[in-house]
Formats: sequence, C-alpha cells, structure tokens
Amino acid sequence: MDDLNGLSGAYENFLAGGTVKAEVRGPVLASWRRCKSFGLEPDRLDIPYQEELDLEGRLLHAAGPVLEQLESTLSGTNVSVILSDEHGQVLQRRAGGTKLNKSLDAVQLAVGFTFAEPIAGTNGIGTALAARQPCYILGREHFAQGMEPFACAGAPVRNPLSGHIEGVLDFTCWRTDADPAMLTTVSEAVAEIEKRLIEQATERERELFRTFLRARHHGRLPVGPPVSGRGTLGIHPPIGEFLDRSDHALLLEKAAELISSPVQVATEVTLSCGQVATLRCRPVTSPSGQMGIAVEVRLSGSGLRGRVAHTASGHADAVPSAADSLLVATEQLASNRLRSPLAAPASSEAAAPVRESFVPNRPAPLAPAAAAEAPPAPVSGTDEWLLLLGEPGVGRLAVQARQRLALLFSAGTRIGTTLDVTRTAEELAEVAVPQLADFAAVDLLEPVLHGGEPVPVHDELRRVAMSGVREDSHLYEVGELVHFVPSTPQARSLAHGEAVLEAELAKAPGWIAQDPERGAKILGSGIHSLITVPMQARGVLLGVVSFLRSQCPDPFEDDDLSLAEELVGRAALCIDNARRYAREHTLALGLQHSLLPQGLRSQSAVEVAHRYLPSQAGVGGDWYDVIPLSGARVALVVGDVVGHGVHAAATMGRLQTAVYNFSSLDMPADELLSRLDALVDRLDAAQDMVGTDRGVGTGVVGATCLYAVYDPVSRRCVLARAGHPLPALVLPDGTVEFPEVPAGPPLGLGSLPFETVELEIPEGSELVLFSDGLIEDRNRDIDVGLMLLQRALAQPSRPPEETCDAVLDALLPAHPLDDVALLVARFRSLDAGRVAVWDLPHDPASVSGMRAAVTEQLGRWGLEELAFATELLVSELATNAIRHAVGPVQVRLLHDRTLICEVSDGSSTSPRMRQAATTDEDGRGLFMTAQLAARWGTRYTNSGKVIWTEQTLPS
Repeated sequence: MDDLNGLSGAYENFLAGGTVKAEVRGPVLASWRRCKSFGLEPDRLDIPYQEELDLEGRLLHAAGPVLEQLESTLSGTNVSVILSDEHGQVLQRRAGGTKLNKSLDAVQLAVGFTFAEPIAGTNGIGTALAARQPCYILGREHFAQGMEPFACAGAPVRNPLSGHIEGVLDFTCWRTDADPAMLTTVSEAVAEIEKRLIEQATERERELFRTFLRARHHGRLPVGPPVSGRGTLGIHPPIGEFLDRSDHALLLEKAAELISSPVQVATEVTLSCGQVATLRCRPVTSPSGQMGIAVEVRLSGSGLRGRVAHTASGHADAVPSAADSLLVATEQLASNRLRSPLAAPASSEAAAPVRESFVPNRPAPLAPAAAAEAPPAPVSGTDEWLLLLGEPGVGRLAVQARQRLALLFSAGTRIGTTLDVTRTAEELAEVAVPQLADFAAVDLLEPVLHGGEPVPVHDELRRVAMSGVREDSHLYEVGELVHFVPSTPQARSLAHGEAVLEAELAKAPGWIAQDPERGAKILGSGIHSLITVPMQARGVLLGVVSFLRSQCPDPFEDDDLSLAEELVGRAALCIDNARRYAREHTLALGLQHSLLPQGLRSQSAVEVAHRYLPSQAGVGGDWYDVIPLSGARVALVVGDVVGHGVHAAATMGRLQTAVYNFSSLDMPADELLSRLDALVDRLDAAQDMVGTDRGVGTGVVGATCLYAVYDPVSRRCVLARAGHPLPALVLPDGTVEFPEVPAGPPLGLGSLPFETVELEIPEGSELVLFSDGLIEDRNRDIDVGLMLLQRALAQPSRPPEETCDAVLDALLPAHPLDDVALLVARFRSLDAGRVAVWDLPHDPASVSGMRAAVTEQLGRWGLEELAFATELLVSELATNAIRHAVGPVQVRLLHDRTLICEVSDGSSTSPRMRQAATTDEDGRGLFMTAQLAARWGTRYTNSGKVIWTEQTLPS
C-alpha cells in the first residue's frame, strides 16, 4: 500500500535533501525530520542493549494480566505484542509467529533493546514516545530500512493521575497483514493498563480521584469534552496530548506550586501559542473525609476545543486529501467504538451490538461480551481540564522533590549531547538556570580544555560557561582566567573535594576576600546565596561549579546542595568523556600530521599543493605523498584507510612507508599496487593470528590507493588504482576530464591483478587526486559531488594552491563526516635542450668517443666542474653494459636539479656492488660509482634495465 502511494520515492527524495510531496503523512514526515536531525543513517543503526531490566516495576505489574490476555487472544496470529518503558527499552514481547519473531530478532526489536526514536528512527515505540500520542507506522514509513517489512501501531501508557508516560504498548506485524484498526485495539489495551495503574495508587489517591470523577459526572465541576476510547476511565484525554511539551511542563509546575501554597488559589500562565491558561484550585472531599486539591486549567479561546472535538469524533470538518487517506481511514476506524478483547462484562445485561477490534489472521472469532458504558459526561462550553490532583498536606518539600526529579531527568537528556568540553559545560549551566539557581558558572582547569591531565596545584582555572537570568551580575566573564584565593568557597571545594554551601554571602568573609570591590557589586545586584561543587570524575579533578541565587529570596539549603552535587556529578562524567576524546583526537591528529609529508620537496616535474582535513568523527586514515624518482620522474599517491582514530592513523603510516619503499625500487605502478595488496593481506592475517581485538574500523582490508608516475621528458603519466576514486585532469584551457583508470579491487582482497593506463599530458595541466570524503556525503549523491568538483576545477591557469582552496570551498561541508586528502599537481616538462641521448654500438672501443661527447655536452651546459667524474661514471657503466649485457646500449644525460646520467641496455640482470679482494681484477667499478655519485640505482623497463646516477650541481 505504501509503495503504491509513492512513499519509496518520497523516502529516497527526502534522504537526498529534496522536497517531499503530499503523499507522506504529516506525523511521519515530522518523525523523519527528527531522525535526520539526530544524524541517523537508515542502513546503519546502533541499537543499544541492556541486560538488566526492571521486571518488578509498576508498569509491568499493571500490564501483566493485560499482556497475558492479549497473548491468549492473538495466539496463532502474526501479531507480536511489545511493551517498552518510558525510554523505549523493550521489557516484554509476546505472541507473534515463529517466523515473525525471528525477523524481529534480526532487527533487534527484542527484549533489552532500546527503540527510542533518536536511536532506532521512526517506529511504533519511539514515535509514540516522541509524539506523545498513538501512532501507526506502515512499511516504508519506518526510517530504518530493516523495518520496512513490518507495520507497527503503538500507544503511550500514561499514569492517569499525573499524566506521566510510563511506557508504550506496541503491536507489530507483517506489512501485508496490517490494518489501521490495530491502532484502536492497542489504544483499548492501553486503557486497561491505565486502569490497573490507578489501582496501584494509594487508597487516599484513589478515593480522591473517585470523588473528583463523581463530582464531574454530576455536573458540579466543569468538564472538557470526553473522547471515545477513554471511556473506561470516564474522563477526556490529558491536556498534554494537545499542548506543546514545554507548555505542558510549565502548567504542571505551576499546578504543583498552587497545591503547596497555603494562600494562592489561582494563577494565569501565558502559553507559547499566545493563549492564556487560568489555573484554579478546587477542594475535593471524599466520603471518608479525606481532603485534597484538584487543579484545573481553563484556556482562553476555542482552539483546543476544536482539536479535542476532532479527536472525539474521529474526523475533521474538512474533507481529507488523498494524500492523508491512510490517516483518515485510521481515524474513522478509531471513531467506531470497537469492541476490546480485554473488556470483561460489567453485568449480565446485554449490550448493543458492536464491531470487533482488529486481530489479523484470527483462527476463530472471540465470544461476544458486554461492556459497561459510563453515562455520558456533560460538555460545557469551556476548554477546561483536570491538570493535577494532590493533597495540601504534601507541602512545599514534596513539590520541590518532584521538581528536582524533573530537573535531574532534564539534565540526563540535555547534558552531554556532544563530545565537546566547552559545550557540555554550557549545557550544565543552562540546565541549572533558573530551576536550581539564578546564576551558574563553570570553571575548568586549563589542561582539561585540551584533553590533558590537570594538576590542580599548578594549573589555572578558566571560566568556560556561565548562564544567568540577567546580564548585570558582575561575575567573571566567560574566557577569563580566575585565581581563587584560598579562603573562597571555590578554593576550599578544590582543595578538599567537597561541596561548600554559603547560605548568606554577605556573612562570608572568605568569599569577599577574593575581590572586595567586585564582591560588593555582586551583593548589590541582589545575589545572596552560593553553592560551590568540585567537578571530579574517575578520580580526576576537573574544575569547580558555582551556583548563585538572586531573584529567589530563600537561601540555598542542604537539599539544594545535594541536587547541585548530583547535577555536577553527571556533568563531570560527560566532561571527562569529552576530555578523553579530545586527548585521543589530539594524539591521533599529532600522529597523522607526523606521518604526512610536512613540506614536500620542490620538484622540476610538478608544482604541488595539498590539504588534509580531519572529519567530525576524528582523525582518519587518508594520506598523500609526492615521491621523487630516478630520471627526473615523480610519483603522486593518495590513499585511504578504513576507520578513524589512532589505529587508522598508524595503519596509514605503515602503508605510506611501504609505498615509499616500493617506489624507491622503481617498480611499475601495477606491480607496486600488487605488492602493497600482498602486504595488506599479511598485516590483516597477522592481526588474526595474535588474536587482536577487531573492533569496527580496525581492519586493514578495504584500504584504497591511487598511484601515478609522471615523466617530464616524455610528458607521459602512468596511473593505477586500487578501489580509489578516479582522478580529475584539468587541461590548460580549463577543460576537466576524469580519465578512465582501470578499477582494481581495494587492497587486501587479492582477487584480481591491477592494470595501468598511460596518458600524454599537455604541459600546464593539473592532475587532482583526492580521497572519497571530498565527493561523498550522506546528503547528496556521489554524481552530484563529482559535478561540483568539475565545476570548481573548470578554471584555466590557476595556481595549485588556489585550486585547493576553490575545491574545498565548493565541496566541503561545515562538519565533514569523513576526512579529506587532496593533492593538486601542475605538470611541467623538461626542455629538450636539457636532454642529451647517444646510442652506443656494441663495441668497447666506442666508449672513448662517448667520453668525449659527454665532456663537450657538459661544456655547453656550463658544468665543466663535473666533467671528470661524469667521464668516469659513463665509462664504467657503458663498458659494463657492453661487456655483460645484451641488446642496444644507450646513454642519456639530463640537466635537471641534479645531473642525471643513465645507461640502458637489454638485459634484466642487475649489477650488485661487492667488496673486491686485493687480487681481483674487477669488482671495483660500482664501488667507484657509489663514491662519485650522490645517488645511484637500477630500474627495470619493458625492454631491459637502466643504471642511473645523480650528481649534485655545483653551487
């Protein structure tokens, strides 16, 4: 059904960043957007597992009988009944066929796994928690690709007294077995669980609640419109279903204050939508004389009344569009008072005929039963709801305890959202104000900001974060270095590792001694009470946090001190995690930079520019190098190692060293990659042999490499690649091409040989080598990245440094997900006047004439100082070639940054330098060559070999 409506195309379009048309339901699209903001990837989700579950909690106790009856009713069907807690962790999974449950296990929708929306994407459990209302998710509407075969209907389970969500009940089946009526059945099951939650309340709470309901039923209290499906409780849905989450939390906080206040009976609150909510206290007295307080909320205007009427009737006044047909069908089925398989007959009287709720593949229909209907409640003309029920005797301490628990819960979700030390400190300050304090300041030891180990005795404190209800606090500003004198509460907290409470700052001379003038201004601004808490985690002291009160007239108390310690303790673990991450990131980055070329030597053949940028996830294994070769040639290489962190950087260093060593042997490009492939295979096998812990991204297999060799004499470039992206070639006129280099497999697979391609490069052209992080991004297709790269490179006669900047500006996002290596090389050619070539006949007598020709050529180049040494080198190498080799012999001189002498022949036998005995007649030629030349060596060609030497030019 979902594919026919074009959801698959809309889903792919959404992931690509395109506009989503009306075929996607609004709640589903909102969930997709939340998932994208969380950074979730549809094909790669990390579902956490927790072995220890709360199996004795009130939710499981209340839901147990309901789950048993559902399991009995759905036995033999392809419907799995799943119960999760308020965090989305699966507590129980019942019913469902064997094949269905195995498939659910494969996607980790099983007991102990957490399916909250920020973790598992759009699904029946997580989306019901995020939206705080029942939801129906069908097939492709799931964000995760693995959930596409399923359909889910989930509804939140609320505590009817407090409105707090205790968990979610979810029905999951095959997509082909789905029916929107699942939503009605699961909602009715939730209503039964909520009834049992009421039964778990204390007798005093139940008696007050029954009294309140009776008062409403008889019309003594105003009542909002009831909604079908909640008739088992006799009240309409909680107002939280129709309000913004922050507005609902604000109303509950004000209601708690009204219950605890001895004099205040009403208050007004302005909501984010502009409506004004009036809260009123009403006394409630049970038949036994137990007294309580009911707080009701009345909303100005009729906006919510219309929304509740829509929910009550199951349809809107307007005709739904075709795009919302699935939602309308669901609401129309929900509007019919479908019979719940859980309801027991309230009496022996026959009830009116009703439809059965959805049970897919049911073997036989259930026996009919009667359901007791509560008398309809009168609907007044006002939007008024029961908000909170409590006892005045609970008092201020109970209300504060509830607020503190809410603050700790908020801290758990808001502190530590990143691995950034400064941001985590800011989150702590933001959470504490104004719920706990009017001002909060976080001071950290200087090394903590850089991932180092702090030494409290010597290190300075820096103010990293501060939050307050106003600006004119006269406290130290963010970024300032702070030196606390020993008598201050902050210094005492650091010294003794204990929190300090100064209830009245005006009577704390130790605090005033820090800065009497500033202290007087702070007291004059109204700040009167202080708590300081040392921030320490895992035995490491990180800093100190200060909480100050100004607007609240009450000083801090011991309970506030305990709450502050709990807040700082949670934040300290997050900051220490961020510190350790920063330390590892710094180490990996330092290792990476030490292994990458710090300053590439200037080459006659190429003019190069390069960039390396680590990713948001940390340092990776991307690398590059420019390696000088014999004969004025140069090798260009870019590689990429799988993973991030120190291991990836170390592996990159091993591969880079191997490539450099193989290049020094003048291997052809394809043979070099073959040897590198064999090395990677051995490295990976060695890790397996020693039992190395193979975490994600620690394998060497899968590394990629692109290797190119350019000869400035012939202006030809040979390229080969192992699983790496194609290079870009920018011609002198600005035309951009992507040469077709044969695609070899990534390193370590060893399945196919590597192939090369040889190109003739016009002088002034640029070859651009890069890693995949430059063109690949989850928000765009790789073809789009290549198009952007081509557009950025299409500029003639631009220096390589400017080319690097233009490419990064055009393609790199603000926070790249993968590291990027970029190498730009502009090719030059060696002038023909700096090259001299002679063919020698296979006659030793021709060597003397060769010496004379070389001396004459050096005179034309102005290198007479090198004539004697060069004559000896040419004489020795040419004589050896004529005596010991076969085929034509050729001598070539290259006047580059060094004087290069090459003698080539048709033999593949390489000479070897040895120590000659005093009686030997030969064996001293190569020894003499090594003494006269700065460098010498052998390289093999398709037709034989070349013996080459390099001499340093005179200054």
